[in-house]
Amino acid sequence: MNNPEEQLKEMQRKLQNMFGGKRGGKAPKGMFGLGAAIVTLGALGVGLNASLFNVDGGHRAIKYSRISGIKPEIYSEGTHLRIPWIEMPIIYDVRAKPTSIQSLTGTKDLQMVNIVCRVLSRPNQAELPHIFRTLGTNYDERVLPSIINEVLKGVVAQFNASQLSTQRDKVSRLIREYLTERALYFNLVLDDVSLTHITFSPEFASAVEAKQIAQQDAQRAAFIVERAKMEKQSTIVRAKGEAASAELIGEAIQSQPGFLELRRIETARDIAQILQKSGNRLVLDANSLLLNVTESSSVENPKR
Repeated sequence: MNNPEEQLKEMQRKLQNMFGGKRGGKAPKGMFGLGAAIVTLGALGVGLNASLFNVDGGHRAIKYSRISGIKPEIYSEGTHLRIPWIEMPIIYDVRAKPTSIQSLTGTKDLQMVNIVCRVLSRPNQAELPHIFRTLGTNYDERVLPSIINEVLKGVVAQFNASQLSTQRDKVSRLIREYLTERALYFNLVLDDVSLTHITFSPEFASAVEAKQIAQQDAQRAAFIVERAKMEKQSTIVRAKGEAASAELIGEAIQSQPGFLELRRIETARDIAQILQKSGNRLVLDANSLLLNVTESSSVENPKR
């Protein structure tokens, strides 16, 4: 049994017993017909499967032929036919895809600004064959970083650092217009362009803070100066009023000698009210406190 020829003969006998029924018998013709049918069906299934390709929702497909190259037809969602080995489907995702690009650029006043731009991009479906010829399937990685950096640097250089915050709407609008125009050159459609982050350098942030503090100090100093002016004006007005009052009193004394007697009576009344409210008991001279209102005044009796 160690002889290879004997082992080969033994295997032949086992195969004959399996398919022929008896030793030395022949396999029936029906068995070979069934095997051929199974092989044929299998070959047809493989060929049919290789002749179909599916396009999922939100995708489009084009065909590459080994004979004629890229074909102009664009295939939408569904199942489509192709020639096996000759044609190969190339499927594109035509849904909007977000891309964020960070760019460090300089402003008009030579300040460095870190800007993050986010875009929603998708390929132009009618130009998919041209996109594949010129850019391939990773078109967004080839085009978007370069054009976004270029547009950001060009637009930001037109504004000062402070204007990026005060005129942010204008900056975003210009970036959107320029990016949309540049992307159309590469058959890309931008559905949205937005500036998500604008970060200034630490030196510029410190300078802005110092400027705000200086402005607040200047406003406080101006307020103090204005208040001093108002107090001065108030003092002048008060002094003028007192001078006018003294002048009127002098004129009243000269024209009406009884004015001093009226003021003496009013003063005596005020002193009497104060002493009445006080809980202390005092013995004082009425003349010294101007309480002797019955005594003739110097106005009535000047000789006294």
